[in-house]
Amino acid sequence: QVQLVESGGGLVQAGGSLRLSCAASGRTFSWYGMGWFRQASGKERNFVAGIKWSGGNTYYADSVKGRFTISRDSAKRTVQLQMNSLKPEDTAVYYCAAAAYGYGASWYQDESTYDYWGQGTQVTVSS
Repeated sequence: QVQLVESGGGLVQAGGSLRLSCAASGRTFSWYGMGWFRQASGKERNFVAGIKWSGGNTYYADSVKGRFTISRDSAKRTVQLQMNSLKPEDTAVYYCAAAAYGYGASWYQDESTYDYWGQGTQVTVSS
């Protein structure tokens, strides 16, 4: 089994920064890609950012482009999400997810692509 554990969430003022990290443990294999999703209170979970493990191609939701950066450390099997210029609307529980396979051009934004999910970490941005 694979476990994903997120860390780095917290409370920050608008305009501030946070760095989320996701570490994978357990049965290891080559990921196709990893992603970050978020779910605000009372709303659906939405795609935030994704990265293809081989090649490092990155993908972002329009709402975070230019502010968030996803990266990976292949040796440590971790993925990070650097979040800058945070806004109150970024407040949500952030989830890390890992995909063993990916299909289609938009694999990264489809929740069903992902096989493993973390428990989530709360990010709160105050105005």
